[in-house]
Amino acid sequence: MPAQHDARPHGTGSRSRALMIQGTGSDVGKSLIVAGLARAYARRGLRVRPFKPQNMSNNAAVTRDGGEIGRAQALQARAAGVPPSVHMNPVLLKPQSETGSQVVVQGRMVGTARAREYQEWKPRLLSAVVESFGLLRAESDLVLVEGAGSASEVNLRRGDIANMGFARATGTPVVLLGDIDRGGVIASLVGTKAVIDPEDAAMVRGFLVNRFRGDPVLFADGMSLIAARTGWEALGLIPHFPEAARLPAEDVLGLKGAERPGAKVVAVPVLPRIANFDDLDPLRAEPGVSVVLVEPGRPIPAEADLVLLPGSKTTIPDLAFLRGQGWDIDILAHRRRGGRVLGLCGGYQMLGTTLSDPLGIEGKPGTVAGLGLLDVATVLTAEKRLAAAGGVSLPDETPFTGYEMHVGETGGPDCGRPLVRLADGRPDGAVSADGLVCGTYVHGLFSDERQRALWLGRLGAAPGPEAYEAVIERVLDRLADHLEAHVDCDRLLALAT
Repeated sequence: MPAQHDARPHGTGSRSRALMIQGTGSDVGKSLIVAGLARAYARRGLRVRPFKPQNMSNNAAVTRDGGEIGRAQALQARAAGVPPSVHMNPVLLKPQSETGSQVVVQGRMVGTARAREYQEWKPRLLSAVVESFGLLRAESDLVLVEGAGSASEVNLRRGDIANMGFARATGTPVVLLGDIDRGGVIASLVGTKAVIDPEDAAMVRGFLVNRFRGDPVLFADGMSLIAARTGWEALGLIPHFPEAARLPAEDVLGLKGAERPGAKVVAVPVLPRIANFDDLDPLRAEPGVSVVLVEPGRPIPAEADLVLLPGSKTTIPDLAFLRGQGWDIDILAHRRRGGRVLGLCGGYQMLGTTLSDPLGIEGKPGTVAGLGLLDVATVLTAEKRLAAAGGVSLPDETPFTGYEMHVGETGGPDCGRPLVRLADGRPDGAVSADGLVCGTYVHGLFSDERQRALWLGRLGAAPGPEAYEAVIERVLDRLADHLEAHVDCDRLLALAT
């Protein structure tokens, strides 16, 4: 543990402060840095809250009050030691197509919008963003704000609520983060200063360089050059943190397989609108499991012990994509060989005989054939269920905790063999007559040590030596140590206003 620093916790007259981490681009590590700083400052005794005005992700988390936010903000809340709240991510965009997204405001869906239409929505959404930010400031000593995408997207600056528009509207100082691992970090930081409005640039108090590999002395001149060209203070050169791969990925682009020779193979087709893929993280952490992410153009491996169909934001289009890849043929062949198949949420819906969308929620109204591996049928409905879930799996009565996040109702003969019974007595899911194919609407089953051990046993594997949740906590602590060692955290705190 690093030495304790002077930070005035609540109850000693401290004022609420805020600091925003913006990036030179997407995937430069903003979410990770905010999580690490949240843990570091929380360990100093500060009441810390994470905040992201606008996020775009189909990997969402359910809050205690039944709303949804980006999964990264839920991890950041965990790092800060507080429950996730809808106010930590007041605007969440969940892509449904290449040009349109579902819009979630303060945890609730308010509609769908194409990219061009959404630009007209943003000024109206600013009031909700500012309201949520104010509520978090009122209950905290420090709010750590994460920007979205790139601070230099000047073509989207009008009506912006995610980066400089938010910073200017709330008077929140900014620290700019660049990623040296992708190359061109000097140009990206200096270039950001060159293209943004001078009043926006004045909000930036300093910069950080992330994912450095090698001898930091070799980049000392680079840090000095950036500072000289921008007038911004150099606040830290952060070495690559390999253990970050053990934390849940927010974006499917950050999702990596875990192929281990001799391990049991769990094959997961990567669908275009894959959702809530954090269901895979506990399996990827197991030394006895090899999670194979099947990319488009590749077959599902014949040696798979389990084919897992993940959640989907748009089940019917993703089912069509699955068929277009020939994965339906692979799955049916896997089933004929006696292989296991598990569908989670949208994946569960795909396993049935039919999938109907009478309201046109995902496109043109109609009914399509499912994979036919479960004798169930699904009808998509307008109402979305968001709730924490607990209960027992059947027939073994093994307890579980998780959550529900779905639209649609599923019924049919195989539902007479439910996979789980919820705490309120409701059955959920379905199991085939031979027990090899099953599905459920419950997410998070594998995060529960009891359920993961059960499923590993079915595959003939043994759980690893360390509990998954303990791994996450340890990595968050090490991330905080890492930032304390390489970032001027005292100076960052002083810059927050």
